[in-house]
Amino acid sequence: MEIRVSTVPVSFGEKMVMRLLDPTMIFQEIGQIGFSERDLKVFKSFMRAPNGIVLVTGPTGSGKSTTLYSALKEIATPDINITTVEDPVEMVHEEFNQIAVQPLIDITFSTILRNILRQDPDVIMIGEIRDHETAAHAVQAAMTGHLVFSTLHTNDAILAIDRLRDLGLQPFMIASTLLGCMAQRLVKKICPVCRKSYQGDMATLAAAGFPVQARDEIILYRGEGCRECRGTGYKGRCGIFEIFPLSPGLQKMVAAGGHSHEIRELARKEGMTTLRQDAWSKMISGITTLDEVLRVTNVNG
Repeated sequence: MEIRVSTVPVSFGEKMVMRLLDPTMIFQEIGQIGFSERDLKVFKSFMRAPNGIVLVTGPTGSGKSTTLYSALKEIATPDINITTVEDPVEMVHEEFNQIAVQPLIDITFSTILRNILRQDPDVIMIGEIRDHETAAHAVQAAMTGHLVFSTLHTNDAILAIDRLRDLGLQPFMIASTLLGCMAQRLVKKICPVCRKSYQGDMATLAAAGFPVQARDEIILYRGEGCRECRGTGYKGRCGIFEIFPLSPGLQKMVAAGGHSHEIRELARKEGMTTLRQDAWSKMISGITTLDEVLRVTNVNG
C-alpha cells in the first residue's frame, strides 16, 4: 500500500490527510472501471492511436490516476517505451519509466518534457498540464509522433478545450493534435448483499432534472446496510464518464475558435453521453443510488 500524507497547521493543532493507494485498485482492467460500451470503444481508440493528445479531466479524487495507469498498463509491452512525468509518482510500476517533478532543482513538467523526447518515448503521460510551457511541449510531442496522456482540472470534458485556449495554445494547434477529452467522477456502488429495490418518486426525479414524466414508473435501488458493507449500504466505487473524440466536424469547429456550447451541442449529436446521463444510466441499472447521483453531478444545482 502506498500512502501519501499531507499535513497543515490549524487553529487547534495539526490536520492530516492520508491518501491510501492500493496497487490492486489503481491498476485495473480498463473494461472494469465503469465505461459504457460506446465510451470503452472510444477510449480504446485513443489508446491505439499512434500520436496525439488525450486529456482526462475532473477534480482531485475523481479517479483520473486509476484511469491513466490502467490504460498505460494495458498498452505496456517490452516494445513500447512509456515515460511518465508525475508530481509525485503515484504508484511505481516496473513497466513504466517514471520521473518525479522536483521544482527546487528545476525538474519541472516543462523542463523534463524538453529532454525526454531525446529518450525516444512512444507514449508520454504528463501528470497535469498547468501552464503554457507544459501545454506547448505536449503539443510538440504529439506533433512529432508521440501519444500523450495528461490531465486538466475542469468541470467537464468540453471545458478542457477552453482551458487549453486559456493556457495560450492556438485553436488550430489544439484541433490538429487533440484526439479527444474525457471527464470523470466516482460514485459509490450499492452493496450487492443488501441491495433492495423501491419505487422512485417521479415528482422528485423530475424536479431534479431527470428525464421522467409524472406517469412513469421507475425502479431505483439502495443498500439497507449489512455486515458486508459495515452498515453503509455501499461497497466499492465506480466511474461515471463523459468522453468524446475530435471528429472532423469538431476539429473544424475548434480550429475556428467555436464556443464551448456549440462544441458541446455537436459532441452530443455525435453520441457523447454527459456525466449526468451516464450517472442516470448507472442509477437505473442498480449500480448506484439517487443520493450519489445528486451528490456527484450536482443535478439540483
